[in-house]
Amino acid sequence: MIKGLSKFIFLTLLGWEIKGDIAKTTKKCVIAIAPHTSNWDFFIGVVVRPIKNLSSSFLVKKEMYKFPPLGWLLTYMGGIPVDRGRKSSNLMDQVMRIFREREIMRLAITPEGTRSKVTEWKTGFYRIAMAANVPIILCSFDFKNKVVEFGEEFYPTGNMEEEIAYIRSKFVGISGKHPELGVD
Repeated sequence: MIKGLSKFIFLTLLGWEIKGDIAKTTKKCVIAIAPHTSNWDFFIGVVVRPIKNLSSSFLVKKEMYKFPPLGWLLTYMGGIPVDRGRKSSNLMDQVMRIFREREIMRLAITPEGTRSKVTEWKTGFYRIAMAANVPIILCSFDFKNKVVEFGEEFYPTGNMEEEIAYIRSKFVGISGKHPELGVD
């Protein structure tokens, strides 16, 4: 029912299109989603998942789980609470533990790390993929053309600066909800 409703609203009523896919054999990966310029990006990600039969997760600061109804909803949608505040708690260690424990772990991350304009991407998505030895799937939300596209499956080699520049180049020209905040 959720899949049908999502298809009807997103594809039929709103006129969006979804291109590409994540291979069914790709059980673990980091999904790099860009550009990230609006809160609407989250809702697009949530509605695309049932349409594509895609199980994926995203990181949420644990403080969001203080209110049980919100925490339950976030967990249902794929949210993973993480502790970003304690010095003894390393976010990378938390994420690596989750990758080890789960049979399926597709982690959606926005490399910009914020909806505001940035000149440099955060490197966490890349470092997580390297440490977990998983591919990075490139995914764009193009509001101008109303297209969500799952692109290349990219295996990082450790040449971070060069490879992030390459990945970033794949998103140039994609219009976020607020294009002025997107990738140059």
